Order: sequence, then C-alpha cells, then structure tokens
Amino acid sequence: SQLSYGKLSERESIRSTQADVVKEVIAVAKAEGVLMSEPEALQTIAQIAVAMAGQKSSTAQDMARHKISEIDHLNGFIVRRGLTHGIPTPVNQALYALVKLVETSYTESAH
Repeated sequence: SQLSYGKLSERESIRSTQADVVKEVIAVAKAEGVLMSEPEALQTIAQIAVAMAGQKSSTAQDMARHKISEIDHLNGFIVRRGLTHGIPTPVNQALYALVKLVETSYTESAH
C-alpha cells in the first residue's frame, strides 16, 4: 500500500494484521532465545504511526520507485527462521510473497 503509517493505523484490518505479524515474530524470536513483549511491540508500532504519521514504510517507498526492497531481511528473515524452528509464519509468508510478486513485475516489465 502507498498509504502513510497514520492512514494505515486507522484501519482495523491493518492493525489486526500487524498484531498477527507481531505474534509470529515473537514466536520466532523466542525460539532464537530473544524475549519480546507483544504489548510493547504493538505499542511501538502505535507510536510509529503517531510520530511518523505522514511517512511511508521503506518497503512502500522502494515499491513506489520500482526498487528491490529489504523484504528478504524483514519478513523473509522471519519466514526462514520460522522454517528452521518449525514455527508457522503464514502472515509473514503472505506479506513476503506479495512484495516479491510486485518486485518480480519490475524485471518482467523491463523485458
């Protein structure tokens, strides 16, 4: 989406998806020996939506410029580590796959 953090945070469906992403990240982090708090993570996301309300994520900015994003190092990392630990990460996988699909269109449309 090309919506800003502030606009995204106004949508319940987005907040729900963010919460699902956080749950998966926390499960993978725990398996990696990193303790995280779900309430703190969600609070941080909410703070970003306020502090940077007019900004777009770096992935959204990359997509707007038809540049390859850092998705491999974000959601892709969670997906790979989840596989290593046998932890399902379907929401991260879906987000990763959608971004990679868009990125593929950059190279395919160039030919």
